[in-house]
Amino acid sequence: MKKSHFQPSFFKFLRDLKKNNNRLWFQANKERYELEVRNPLLDFIGEVGPHLRKISKNIVADNSPTGGSMFRIYRDTRFSKDKTPYKTAASAQFRHTQGKDVHAPGFYLHLEPGEVFSGAGIWHPEPPTLAQIRDSIFSHPAKWKAVLQEKNFKKNFEMEGEKLVRPPKGYDPAHPFIEDLKRKDYFVGTQFSEKEACSPDFMERFVESCRIASPLMEFLVSALNLPW
Repeated sequence: MKKSHFQPSFFKFLRDLKKNNNRLWFQANKERYELEVRNPLLDFIGEVGPHLRKISKNIVADNSPTGGSMFRIYRDTRFSKDKTPYKTAASAQFRHTQGKDVHAPGFYLHLEPGEVFSGAGIWHPEPPTLAQIRDSIFSHPAKWKAVLQEKNFKKNFEMEGEKLVRPPKGYDPAHPFIEDLKRKDYFVGTQFSEKEACSPDFMERFVESCRIASPLMEFLVSALNLPW
């Protein structure tokens, strides 16, 4: 019998944290965080790895408590006006083996009360990486069109993220995919309910969303001269 990785208590903790986002409360409830949020997510990461490697053997699912696929619960408040110390969502990125940080191509899982989604692609890439992706779209429009027109991809996704107002410098404004060349992010996502996240078949749903998004991932990885 399949098990549910996430329970309603997972989202209950995150709701409580949002109401009590301070170190004193978190320290008093740290064991609860580990039992109800951290450990279930680490278990999910550990078990999803073999499924993702069937999509690409170069995708990493690392369930180490620190430095792995799971994002830290602690916020970086150094440059933010919001000084609350903790994130009120749990999330993980399954990036390419050669990806160094969150700005690398990867699959993504976000678990937050009222906002559960899977994602795939690249978010806010560094300028040299962005230039490589744009150059690949510019030089290989047929390959890019094949990604966008793939039946299941087109049915399930629309590209998300920020765009430039004007065409980027050095690119022909008449290019058939000029709107995509304006993009600063190449990312797609699938929304889920909390009930779906707590169901025994959620891992299958997540993996299927990654599989459907894989044409985009393969294009991005190839654009960066990495093995898919």
